[in-house]
Amino acid sequence: MDRTERFYRIDRLLNEQKVVTRAQFLAALEVSPATFKRDLEYMRERFNAPIVWNAERGGYEFAAAREGPKYALPGLWFNPSEIHALLTMNAMLDDLQPGLLASHIAPLRARLEMLLEEGRVGASEVRKRVRVHRQAARALPASVFETVAAATLRRRRLQLRYGARSSGQTTERTVSPQRLVFYRDNWYVDAYCHLREDLRKFALDAIQHAELTDEKAKAVDLKTVERELDRGYGVFGGADVQWATLRFSPTRARWVAHERWHAEQRGTLDREGRFVLEVPFTDPRELMMDVLKYGADVEVLGPAALAAAVADEVSRMAGRLRA
Repeated sequence: MDRTERFYRIDRLLNEQKVVTRAQFLAALEVSPATFKRDLEYMRERFNAPIVWNAERGGYEFAAAREGPKYALPGLWFNPSEIHALLTMNAMLDDLQPGLLASHIAPLRARLEMLLEEGRVGASEVRKRVRVHRQAARALPASVFETVAAATLRRRRLQLRYGARSSGQTTERTVSPQRLVFYRDNWYVDAYCHLREDLRKFALDAIQHAELTDEKAKAVDLKTVERELDRGYGVFGGADVQWATLRFSPTRARWVAHERWHAEQRGTLDREGRFVLEVPFTDPRELMMDVLKYGADVEVLGPAALAAAVADEVSRMAGRLRA
């Protein structure tokens, strides 16, 4: 734990136990006697902590109230990413019970609650006042997640019955899972498919049945997995990478200029206040969905094939609406 967390741990132990021995502090904080001594001195000097040694009771305690500057630890607050992570983890724990992590849920939840409490705000108040909305999250059977997670962490092969929504076909496959991915509120597993003899990304909600085997998973270097599956746009991987150039109106530029569409994206503002965004892609389908939602506020400058595909889709949409 970091130094700030140790300060709060010291404060909490003294408030809960009233008298805390040196040995109890060292065990709880997992630090050396010298580090513990420096922490106490810092709390006394910087935060006016009235921590004193009680020789009769053989431990440290808070002294009685006295005149002078009041003791107060600095508030422990969270930035937007941290508060989102804490609340998302709490929600995920609800989704996973009971399952693979059942025996670890209680202490982990207690730790999350403690972190929220240390922010000087009750955990229940944070959950009530801060909302994390999940959009377009597809239903996922708990048994599937448990089995796939177990295979991924234990490095075992999986027998899958997979229903590919793009083709409507169901196939039986043996895969060696490499990593779990949470993307746009849905879970995927990146795996080596022994049927296709290549890396593939499988949506967990499309897995109709998953069975853990005793056979060891084929090991694939994670750098290779990243190179093959992360170079495209969204969930689509592949080696044939192209770059899309999109230009957004000045109005939409105020938003898009601050968005992250891809880890390797490039963006510039032109003289007219329009935002030009460049992103890599290997399959245009997901990129087209993101482009179309901006309507007339976006232009596809290239490649020509992508611009033509978007124009054709807009024409088909217009035809449907007229009909």
